[in-house]
Amino acid sequence: MVKNKILVVEDDPAISSLIRTTLETQDYQYHTAQSGAGALIEAASYNPDVIILDLGLPDMDGVDIIKKVRSWSNMPIIVVSARTEDQDKVDALDAGADDYLTKPFSIEEFLARLRAALRRSHAEPKSSGDSVYRNGELSIDYAAGCAYVGGEEVHLTPIEYKLLCLLAQNTGKVLTHNYILKEVWGAPQASDIPSLRVFMATLRKKLEHTPGSPHYIQTHIGVGYRMLRQ
Repeated sequence: MVKNKILVVEDDPAISSLIRTTLETQDYQYHTAQSGAGALIEAASYNPDVIILDLGLPDMDGVDIIKKVRSWSNMPIIVVSARTEDQDKVDALDAGADDYLTKPFSIEEFLARLRAALRRSHAEPKSSGDSVYRNGELSIDYAAGCAYVGGEEVHLTPIEYKLLCLLAQNTGKVLTHNYILKEVWGAPQASDIPSLRVFMATLRKKLEHTPGSPHYIQTHIGVGYRMLRQ
């Protein structure tokens, strides 16, 4: 059986040791890097299935690493950071991170996020029926893995695309926070809802002409989200 390969980018020895020990107990293969430069070299040469990335590295901000990796690869990137401000999450997710986990974190949650990232990386988006979804000016080419608004391609991160496909496949239905978290992350937790809100906000900015007056994605406060039928 081929083992999944994980790249751990972390300059804090204690956190790095914790993550490495956790990966060893679950029989994952891994490489480590303690700097941004080392991370980019390892990402290109080791070709990991998932990158676990700290943002506060000594030579380079983690957001810049995400942008550089995204210029040539869609490999899943899970940010594990002590930064808890929404703007830090938005910056990382906008740059192309797939998930964001704040320190301190539980081992169980870390492993659940890792398993979900691996499932997403190996799974194709599901389409119910046609290979192209159309709703007003919005279209999704499931076969190509691309989304368009008014004929212009919208550049989405992998997790944004997964969210969009899930909403599109359930157009007109209100999807609860827990349902979305289960389908996209694999293990719903109340602590994940703020991260979901950040993802939905960045997705809206890319789809909507006026994000404050949504044309496609409607928020049902305290419940979830719905794709509006045009």
